[in-house]
Amino acid sequence: MKTRKKPRSLRVASVQMESAAGDKNANFAKIERFVKRAAARGAQMIVFPECCVTGYWFIRNLTPSQLAALAEPFPDGPSTQRIIQLAKRFRLTIGVGFIETGKGGFYHNTYVVALPDGRIYRHRKLQSFEHALIKSGSEFTVFDLPGGFRAGVLICYDNNVNENGRIAALMGAEVILAPHQTGGCRSKNPHRMGLIDRKVWDNRRKNPAAIRREFLGDKGRGWLMRWLPSRAHDNGVFLVFANGVGVDDDEIRTGNAMVFDPYGRILAETHQAGDAMVFADLDASLLEGATGRRWIASRRPELYGMLTRRTGRERDTRELRFKE
Repeated sequence: MKTRKKPRSLRVASVQMESAAGDKNANFAKIERFVKRAAARGAQMIVFPECCVTGYWFIRNLTPSQLAALAEPFPDGPSTQRIIQLAKRFRLTIGVGFIETGKGGFYHNTYVVALPDGRIYRHRKLQSFEHALIKSGSEFTVFDLPGGFRAGVLICYDNNVNENGRIAALMGAEVILAPHQTGGCRSKNPHRMGLIDRKVWDNRRKNPAAIRREFLGDKGRGWLMRWLPSRAHDNGVFLVFANGVGVDDDEIRTGNAMVFDPYGRILAETHQAGDAMVFADLDASLLEGATGRRWIASRRPELYGMLTRRTGRERDTRELRFKE
C-alpha cells in the first residue's frame, strides 16, 4: 500500500511596523518581539518591511558620511549576524531590510533572509532611488526554504516592474517576499495617490475613522489592490506583502500587510493603524493548477526579443520616482 505524501505547507507571518529613523537598537527590539510572537504561533517564516532595521525615507537627506555611518557590510555586519542568531534561536526564517556598504563608495538597499540552519541570502533592490549613492542591484534572488518551498525576494519598486516578478517565477519562485515602504507617497498619480495629513495620523485614536479611510482608500489599500494581486495571479505564486506603517520622515505609510495566494486572493490582511502582524498557511497544492502557471507554460519566448532591447524610453528609477 502506497503512503500518501503529506502536502507541502508553510506558515508565514507578514509584519507592518513603524521604524525609528537611524535607531537600529529600537528597531531590533521591535523585530525581536515580533519574531518571538510569530514563533509562539507556529510561523515558519516572518517577513519584515524594507529598511526596517535602519528606517527608510530619511535616508534621502543623509550626507555621504552619515550614510556611511548607517550602512553595514554583508555578511559580517552586526545586523546580519543578529538576524542569523535570531533565526537559529527561534527556528524560523527571518527577512529584514537595511542599508548595505557596497564597493567604490556606493551602497545598496538590501534585504537579508536568514534561515534556521544558518544559511543566509541577500537581495539588493533592483530599482533603487533612495539616495544618489545607493546603487541598484543587478541580480535576482531565488532560493530554497526549509520544507520544500522556493522563494524569491523583490523589494518595493522591484514589484512594480512586471518583468521582475515573471523572472523570479521562471527561476522557480513559488512565494515572493515583497518588503515595502509605500502608501501615502508624494505622487502625480491621477488616481489620487498622495500624502496623508500628519494630523490625521496623530489623531488616529480619537478619530479612527479618518485614518481608516486613508489606509483603505486610494492612498493605501485602494492603490495596492490595482496591481499587487496581479503579481501573484499572473505568475502563479504566493506573495507576502510587508510594509511600513505610520511616520516615515515626512510621509505616513499605510501598512496593509497582506498575504496573497497564487490566484491573487487575499489569505490574510490587516487594516490596523499601527504595528501589526498577519498569519497565513500557504498550501502548495494551490500552485499546480494556478492560472498564472498555465500562462507561463503557454509562453512563446521566440517572440519576446523586444523585452531585452532598449527602446530609448528607459530612465533611471531615481529620475522617474522623483518626477512624481
